[in-house]
Amino acid sequence: MFITDAIVENKTELENQIFLLKLYSPEISRNIKPGQFINIRASENNFPLLRRPFSVCDVEGDYFFVMFKIYGEGTLYISRKQNGEKINVLGPLGNGFNLNDNSKTALLVAGGMGSAPFSFLTKIFSDKKEIHTFIGGRSSHDVIQYGLKNIYISTDDGSLGFKGNVIELLKNKINNFDKSELKIFACGPTPMLKALKEFALNEKIECEVSTECGMACGFGICQGCPIQSANDENKFLLVCKDGPVFNVKDIII
Repeated sequence: MFITDAIVENKTELENQIFLLKLYSPEISRNIKPGQFINIRASENNFPLLRRPFSVCDVEGDYFFVMFKIYGEGTLYISRKQNGEKINVLGPLGNGFNLNDNSKTALLVAGGMGSAPFSFLTKIFSDKKEIHTFIGGRSSHDVIQYGLKNIYISTDDGSLGFKGNVIELLKNKINNFDKSELKIFACGPTPMLKALKEFALNEKIECEVSTECGMACGFGICQGCPIQSANDENKFLLVCKDGPVFNVKDIII
């Protein structure tokens, strides 16, 4: 784990209020794995006080990328960063996706900004597995396809692709695949992950999910991001330290 000042190399607005930052930091870029996250200090005057957690979207040499949407004061401050400015970063944090499983086909399932970690995962898996990506959003403006491949799209309003949610789309397409060779990797809002867990267990498909939770410290000291273990009703895991990626069999969503 490092605390370092990453330098803004480039900033791109992918969609209205959705940004992609390219940051220079050899320490982070050489050590982070898909599904792990970083904690960014939003401003130099420590306002807002708490750091903001972000998945790493991609890595290129000594550069890493962060994709985010403006939700509040913290992300607004970060969106105003200019080329050459520094951003204080803590990471890599947490546990990422299992990169060494025996599945032949990876189904990446994303809800909204849940597509953020999948460009990096796609790059790692490209030489190992067949990859198909399912993305859902409220409208076409919420569907970000950066760095992804073999994409199936759903939107709640029908403005792009299948009309409905991404789990309904997945159910409609699942018989196109050999379930014995599949593994699902997912990131998105909690209701989506809950529905996906039920689907994966019913279909007997291995599934890992990147969970969302409010965090303070990012490495387990504050105990502020608990998630209940499915293996022991009296045990709680920490999203920041034990996750954010879990096998769906191990947690209660």
